[in-house]
Amino acid sequence: MSLDPDDPRPPYQQVANALRAAILTKKFEPGQKLPSGVELAKTYGVARMTVQQAIRILRDEGLIVSRQGSGVYVRERTERPVELRPHIEHAFEKPNVGIDFAGFSGETLNGMLQEPLDKIRIGRLTPESITIRILVPDMTQSLALPVSAEDGSHDPAIRERARRIMRRSIGAIQDAVHELADLGLVKSTTVEVRAYPGTPMFKMYAINAEHVFFGFYPVVKHAVRIKGEPHEVYDVMGKDAVLFHHAANEDTGSMASQFVDQARMWFDSVWNTISHEVEL
Repeated sequence: MSLDPDDPRPPYQQVANALRAAILTKKFEPGQKLPSGVELAKTYGVARMTVQQAIRILRDEGLIVSRQGSGVYVRERTERPVELRPHIEHAFEKPNVGIDFAGFSGETLNGMLQEPLDKIRIGRLTPESITIRILVPDMTQSLALPVSAEDGSHDPAIRERARRIMRRSIGAIQDAVHELADLGLVKSTTVEVRAYPGTPMFKMYAINAEHVFFGFYPVVKHAVRIKGEPHEVYDVMGKDAVLFHHAANEDTGSMASQFVDQARMWFDSVWNTISHEVEL
């Protein structure tokens, strides 16, 4: 299994991507020992140092663990802090991509989508359809956060700043995804946005009905600029949220599978009852 000579990425990243895909698709089962460095180097036609660099990436992502004197193993637990990006990218290798997001602004989701969308533009990924549903708070109503750190007041200027960030992030997602359909690169694209009354205290991603990532928003005090003036606010910090990964599998009675089912059920229940369409 040689690497793609036309792939501009360094060989170690290509090896990491190949091994990551094998782990996510259960070609390597949880708890299974990976082939040795020598075997992997032979399989991919690279040096052992290249394999070691790839293994380091997967270890940092929380997908594998090294056991001294024994080898490298796929992590047995699915409920663990992990890196979301490789799972988002892997989702776009499927013919039909489906992503549900619930959270505050979609800012992180926008960043995660850039690389797979770029790969579609250059022909490296070829999904037939992309469906994205985004569930955010209703910014026209009073929210528990963000608020002024000075007196806890619901300053309209602070709320408008949060709304502007949301519009910018979600608008960029809509434009980038629909452009793929306009260019004829993807047959069908849908980006739906709904708002609901409430302040999100967690963020959730459901990917291709198989994986759910869930994390609590830390509430922090920090300074922001509004019309050039600094303001101290209490706000949620999405980039600092630690995400835990739950994957559906053949054992429908497992806690991971139940979590995936319940998370999707929660999303659909809010989406179909108390939310409404949003015009950005």
